[in-house]
Amino acid sequence: MAIKVYTIKVSNKEEAFRAIASVGADRSGCGWMAPKAVHRLIMLDGVQPRQANIIKQEMLGKGGEAAVDRGVVDCSNPESRVLLMGTLKQYEAFLAKIKYQPFGLSALAGQIRKVLEGQEGYRPFDLECRGKSIRLGEKTHVMGILNVTPDSFSDAGKYLDPGLAVERAMQMIAEGADIIDLGGESTRPGGAPVNEEEELARVMPALKRLVAEVPAPISIDTTKSLVARQALEAGANIINDQWALRSDQDMAALAAEYDAPLVLMHNQKDTRYCDLIGDMVEYFRESISRAVEAGVDRGKIIIDPGLGFGKTAGQNLETLRRLDELRCLGLPVLIGPSRKSTIGKVLNLPVDQRVEGTAAAVAVGISNGADIVRVHDVKEMTRVARMTDAIVRQRWVERQI
Repeated sequence: MAIKVYTIKVSNKEEAFRAIASVGADRSGCGWMAPKAVHRLIMLDGVQPRQANIIKQEMLGKGGEAAVDRGVVDCSNPESRVLLMGTLKQYEAFLAKIKYQPFGLSALAGQIRKVLEGQEGYRPFDLECRGKSIRLGEKTHVMGILNVTPDSFSDAGKYLDPGLAVERAMQMIAEGADIIDLGGESTRPGGAPVNEEEELARVMPALKRLVAEVPAPISIDTTKSLVARQALEAGANIINDQWALRSDQDMAALAAEYDAPLVLMHNQKDTRYCDLIGDMVEYFRESISRAVEAGVDRGKIIIDPGLGFGKTAGQNLETLRRLDELRCLGLPVLIGPSRKSTIGKVLNLPVDQRVEGTAAAVAVGISNGADIVRVHDVKEMTRVARMTDAIVRQRWVERQI
């Protein structure tokens, strides 16, 4: 009988454990071997030659590899990027060694360890949303978009009336929405900014009714702490900040005061990047640090890569391809690809004909680690999410099928 030969893929220790167990290995042996089955690439940027030489030597000594700039050997280049390559087992030995090395390598060992832990994913947990909760980590949650703006790029003016807004929210809940995201300022390119008074006049009448009548958590989509404060006072459950605490310095303290989950979205005014995801990770780290220093529970932070914000169409597509690299932060990820101009450019379609393109982006986003998808077409995208979950989420399959 011929021996079958084929490859398998594992993305973390849990999957590696299951793969090893499938051959009949002893359970304790599975735990010992699993870190040897998971290979990670980690990029270090801004490394000094003396640091890089030690890093390379120690990584090679543990059976891994480290690619460095050719100028590291003779110190002709003041800084280098370093690409680490190794299994989790090799990283364990490497980190145990460099944490005792000089030149700031002890602190670097801690940073690398956090990145490795983040890539393993997080355990499912109940995100408490000021009296309501959603369980993250088992299925993809659908956030329904509800704009009460006259100039939204997709549904301008349709839900300005509070009664119509509630009706639409209830429709989205029936179609599968887990969260309703209420916004009163258009973020479309070229959209006119509104002051606090105008934004409050738009969102508060609808919000008060939504809180009273809608069973799902309500997210307030705003960059203004005054708007967020009044929304929270009225019963909103989540803050969705499209400038990640960089537009209004009081937003972090507000989230801490009300113990509200906080969505931090990547945004910038241009499209220049050194490395798209690397720059994004540093952006998030700074915003997360601001939030935690203000008293926000890190376990209540969600990150959003900001598709369509400060990115070209190509960069938006790259973000979706590389979305799983954001797992290094160890936080839930939200994406908002719905009807975006990138889809229109790829398919040459107007806003009202982008449902299939949105579906493709949602499916790829979920397969690459998205936990929440923010969409207009709730019924269709809920079906896409459930089918994608059945393919990629082992825990969901075990509970539902």
